[in-house]
Amino acid sequence: MIKKLWREVGTYKKESLLSPFFVILEVVMEVLIPFFMAEILDEGIANGNMPFVWKMGIILVGASILSLIFGVLAGKFAATAAAGFSKNLRRDMFYNIQRFSFSNIDKFSTPSLVTRLTTDVTNVQNAYQMLIRVAIRGPIMMIFAMVMAMQVNVRLSLIFLVAIVVLGAGLLTITLKAHPHFEEVFRKYDTLNQVVQENVTAVRVVKAYVREEKEEEKFHHISKDVYNRFKIAEKIVALNAPLMQFVIYTVILLICWFAAQFIVAGGMTTGELMSMIVYASQILSSLMMLSMVFVMVMIAEASAERIVEVLDERSDMQNCEHPKYELADGSVEFCGVDFSYVGDEEKLALEGVNLSIRSGETVGIIGGTGSAKSTFVQLIPRLYDVTRGCVKVGGVDVREYDLDTLRDQVAVVLQKNVLFHGTIKENLRWGKKDATDEELVRVCKLAQADEFVSSFPDGYDTMIEQGGTNVSGGQKQRLCIARALLKKPKVLILDDSTSAVDTRTDALIRKAFREEIPNTTKFIIAQRIASVEDADKIIVLDDGKVVAFGSPAELYETSPIYREVYESQKKGGNEDDK
Repeated sequence: MIKKLWREVGTYKKESLLSPFFVILEVVMEVLIPFFMAEILDEGIANGNMPFVWKMGIILVGASILSLIFGVLAGKFAATAAAGFSKNLRRDMFYNIQRFSFSNIDKFSTPSLVTRLTTDVTNVQNAYQMLIRVAIRGPIMMIFAMVMAMQVNVRLSLIFLVAIVVLGAGLLTITLKAHPHFEEVFRKYDTLNQVVQENVTAVRVVKAYVREEKEEEKFHHISKDVYNRFKIAEKIVALNAPLMQFVIYTVILLICWFAAQFIVAGGMTTGELMSMIVYASQILSSLMMLSMVFVMVMIAEASAERIVEVLDERSDMQNCEHPKYELADGSVEFCGVDFSYVGDEEKLALEGVNLSIRSGETVGIIGGTGSAKSTFVQLIPRLYDVTRGCVKVGGVDVREYDLDTLRDQVAVVLQKNVLFHGTIKENLRWGKKDATDEELVRVCKLAQADEFVSSFPDGYDTMIEQGGTNVSGGQKQRLCIARALLKKPKVLILDDSTSAVDTRTDALIRKAFREEIPNTTKFIIAQRIASVEDADKIIVLDDGKVVAFGSPAELYETSPIYREVYESQKKGGNEDDK
């Protein structure tokens, strides 16, 4: 894990090394200051040697100024290195997430990824800044101060050694006790973020059903859970302060006690006592700094593990050694396809699928909820890999194509339509980044979106709010269809993507498809039989199996499921007409 994180420091390694360098110089100046002060007291003031006092005073001021300069430089480089480190972490995590397949994404919840990119990275950043400055300063200061203290009085210095052992044992115990609780806290943070995200995203539903009180209760429960976990961890960590104070005051009392006896016996001077007290303060303050680092590292360790999980995750979909970069046509073939989301051949979402669709055909897909309609179409652009068998597009196994090439030629309008914050033009150009205004208008006309877009005061420059909340469901669907058409795909998949439009608009969209993109293979998942009744072929799915496949006329004669759906909808429609 440490090697992985060190690689993420990247171009900020120079700053990461300069910070400790200046910390060492700062510490050297600081430990020399008590020595110079003792010399002024014992050699200058005690003997009335004012020239010596002035000389050592100038040296003392110079050492103080150098200590200040070195400290500022150390802080500057530490802050730069830590900020750069966090920037690299967020960048590489985000880039890696972009390469995830759907199955990779399924391993991490969205709130968990958000927490890792924000809170966890901030924790690691703060810990790293302390490590390259405070964690270096503490031990170096302790060693140098100990050496200087031994130069003054070896026997008194032994008190420091005992204090270090006692304090070190106490800090280690606190660390081991608190760390598991911090790990649990960040898991609870994921749940907290999920509750907040759900509430904010679905705020209209919450208000429509007057569920504010229930949502507040849910938030209060998880928030209190986070509070309780943090309280337990912080109670353990809080023992650090009284332990530190106890050791510090005990050491100072012991030094004063024994030093007083040495002074009376003539074995120690007043200046040496003063320097010993300063060195005691430096050593014990260094231990206090290290205790702070321990606390921060405890928190950051749990965060670092979660970050590395994301960085180490590798997409289970990779290009083959020599991928193909061109699709011959839009023909699609399923050859003995089984699929499981969990990779378990005993828990199949799709089973034994064998189909052949010619290029340019329109294929309807119907089936009950949970019959694996969306799963079926997601295998075509290789959003998931089959568990057994193969899916062919243009006569070639999809696993032999370059992923970008395949997905550029297989356009999917998913069941959950997503628009991003930006203008309508910017959203449409997701389909083709260099599309002209004329091309945008053309695809919007095909998707029956041009009319309502043109009615907006700003037309195609109208701003879309995050998630497309300022357009209706039907308008959002039509914009997503237009975006997919810009790719000029060989295969177009509509996953229940016209459910929010009226039957007339649905019919106009299908008519435009027939006339404008006759060579594109079209898969249409629909709940309305009217949306697929003029398809060339219809696939009937039931419990992950293809139970019927053929033309609408054939299925009406041979498929009880299709006939039941057809008659129930048509009969209901006729009764409404009456």
